[in-house]
Amino acid sequence: MTAFKRTLARRLIFGGAIVGGGTAALAAGTMAGMAFGYWAIKQTRRFNLRGRTVLITGGSRGLGLALARVFLRRGAKVALLAREAETLERARQLLAGKGTVFVRPCDVRDPQQVQQAVADVRQELGDIDVLINNAGTLTVGPMDSMTSEDYQEALNIYFWAPFHMAQTVLPSMRQRKTGRIVNISSIGGKISVPHLLPYSTGKFALSGWSEGLRQELPKDGVYVTTVYPGLMRTGSPRNAEFKGKHHDEYTWFTLSDAMPGLSISADRAARQIVTACEYGRTELVVSLPAKIAIKAHALFPGMSSLALRLTNQLLPDADGVLEKSSKKGSQSETAATRSFLTTLDKQAARKNNQVPNPTAVTT
Repeated sequence: MTAFKRTLARRLIFGGAIVGGGTAALAAGTMAGMAFGYWAIKQTRRFNLRGRTVLITGGSRGLGLALARVFLRRGAKVALLAREAETLERARQLLAGKGTVFVRPCDVRDPQQVQQAVADVRQELGDIDVLINNAGTLTVGPMDSMTSEDYQEALNIYFWAPFHMAQTVLPSMRQRKTGRIVNISSIGGKISVPHLLPYSTGKFALSGWSEGLRQELPKDGVYVTTVYPGLMRTGSPRNAEFKGKHHDEYTWFTLSDAMPGLSISADRAARQIVTACEYGRTELVVSLPAKIAIKAHALFPGMSSLALRLTNQLLPDADGVLEKSSKKGSQSETAATRSFLTTLDKQAARKNNQVPNPTAVTT
């Protein structure tokens, strides 16, 4: 190779390295710029919770109580609504010293009670900045054990109650051009789960309505977040209703709810939900199993449906059970639910006000 060719080759290699390095630097700079832009947009939308008034329905126990703890830690004032005055008072005591807490009995299925409760919260704490639609009941059992009343109740608590709450707080939010609404749906609002048909029906209704609100309200400065939790360790099974072979139903449900990896702690879920509220996220799926199940159902609906059908065959049927009344989980204990297998659920029940006397639940 002549000296000229060697020089030309070196220059080409050197020039290529410069061009290649410049291109890589440009790409890296572009990605960094996009990441910074995304972060900057998120920061402009961030909702500072300090001094804000947060109204939580179903706030006396379970996830509602866990959410109250997180909101208080982030400087908000919290109002809790629930049906049982005694349970609300225990919640208030559990939150004593953590911040400003106002509790008020209210049946959120009743529009008149909702209007009066919201008026009382405003008088006590000021305008409502954040509404958390969390109230709920749960009835577990095979399809044949369910009645039309079960479906009506699910729609009342999961759709109509959030609707009436939103209708009551939204005029002030829209007038002030600021606010957050968080609707706690469920994986059952994305995938209809066997032995939870009324529950899934109500949650699907809530999910559709919540998604529609999200499209229409941002122009008024109000952001709506729909939350889809999977199984959470809130200690709630003992207060749920079970139908059909209620002992068997309670056993499978409680064991699933208490299983590490399959379920997520209420505290961890609450932190994720409050952060999603702060940033005005469109939706939040809570727990890795729930994310996997929802993605799989969307991408492979046939396979997902087959898996759910096979799951249903493993669950208790209603054969030989004529009575369609329900029993509380606390009335349906078995040797399995009293065993060490439900230790995490029992711990959650004590912490999240799921039992009148926390010392009565042992591990």
